[in-house]
Amino acid sequence: MPEYAQGNEAQDQPSTAPKSGQRSFMHILVNTAIANLTTSYLWFALTFWVYLETENVMATGIIGGTFMLLIAAFSMLFGTLVDNHKKKSIFLFSAIFTATLFSLAGLIYLWLPTQSILNIGGWQFWLFCSVILIGAVVEQMRGIALSTTVTLLIPPERHANANGLVGAVQGIAFIATSVFSGLSIGLLGMGWTLLLAILLVLASLIHLLTISLPEEAPKTEPDHSRTADWKIGFTTVLAIPGLFALIIFSMFNNFIGGVYMALMDPYGLTIMSVEAWGIVFGLASTGFVIGGLLIAKFGLGKNPIRTLLLAVVAMGILGAIFTIREWAWLYVVGIWLYMVLIPAVEASEQTVIQKVVPFRRQGRVFGFAQMLEAAATPLTAFLIAPLAQYLIIPFMKTEDGDTSFGWLVGQGEARGIALIFLVAGLIMVLAALLALSSKQYRRLSEIFSVPRPAPNIKPA
Repeated sequence: MPEYAQGNEAQDQPSTAPKSGQRSFMHILVNTAIANLTTSYLWFALTFWVYLETENVMATGIIGGTFMLLIAAFSMLFGTLVDNHKKKSIFLFSAIFTATLFSLAGLIYLWLPTQSILNIGGWQFWLFCSVILIGAVVEQMRGIALSTTVTLLIPPERHANANGLVGAVQGIAFIATSVFSGLSIGLLGMGWTLLLAILLVLASLIHLLTISLPEEAPKTEPDHSRTADWKIGFTTVLAIPGLFALIIFSMFNNFIGGVYMALMDPYGLTIMSVEAWGIVFGLASTGFVIGGLLIAKFGLGKNPIRTLLLAVVAMGILGAIFTIREWAWLYVVGIWLYMVLIPAVEASEQTVIQKVVPFRRQGRVFGFAQMLEAAATPLTAFLIAPLAQYLIIPFMKTEDGDTSFGWLVGQGEARGIALIFLVAGLIMVLAALLALSSKQYRRLSEIFSVPRPAPNIKPA
């Protein structure tokens, strides 16, 4: 096995008492759920608000694409910080920074006229959105820290189950925010929504101060330097056969995910009201929780890589057909089933990295993976939003468009988006099937199947 993949597990893995470690993990998981709820709540609300006020698909695409682009730009830095600092410090820094930026966004909203903020060509729009986006991006640092905390606090044989629990908790926050964001924008407006987000992030910070993590300060690696820190994530990935291919596949999968990120909300808001869409999307998102709980209970099977690829095949099929006709129930059921599969995809990749990558370098590897995967989504969003707004959607409203593709995607107001979803889903299915037959898939599966000794367990 390659050097980075084997190592001395007893020395590399952290040591903590099982009960105290799992108890601390549950506390930090709940706290992260509060933080995710806050960020998602404001994120969904901003997207709903901008689309409803401007009716511009390109505006929502720009917001979503910018968010993912910023995550890509800072992921390696986040991973380096996670590896070189105590995890508790990372959680605290993220909470304080996000609280500060959300509060600044509230002041900007009070200072600038609403019409100026909603002018997507003006600096006011970019200032307001950028402050919210940067605060939300820094909160994403907690995701990398949480993934390494699974390794820190949970026994190796329970990593897949813990990752499933992470997905379930994130799903609960996702449901709450999608419902609350729609209702909040529809009934209260953006100002009160900002105030509630600020209060939530402050509650997360106060709760975080009460949590104790049994951890030691990270040890400095040989030949440590700032330049070496940035290279380690890449070199570690390359040293493990098949891991780079897995990350590249996830990056390609996110190219397709950018289509859904840019167009899922506009489609839902086209066929129903904002209040109804928020509630319906929240109900559909219970699939996220169900999927996470199933993994927490049953794990991911003997080969999580195979589980990941088969889940992507199923997601592609669902993405291709859940808008094949403009039926709200079909869209809701399709989203629900799609959400059931998302935790399996995310938990599979995390479980593989947690097993084959030494703990001391996991933050940078997770950061490297997040950088590539996050970079793919905005590229698609920036491309698909203007194509949808100015070419495909108008074409599908013409007689020629209906004649050419009406037999396939039916009739309605959002048939252009439906056609895009159909093509994107079929591409996803093809990519996953090709990956299943690849040599890289077989090599990484062999490495993952090699038993590794459990870490030494000592009292915290």
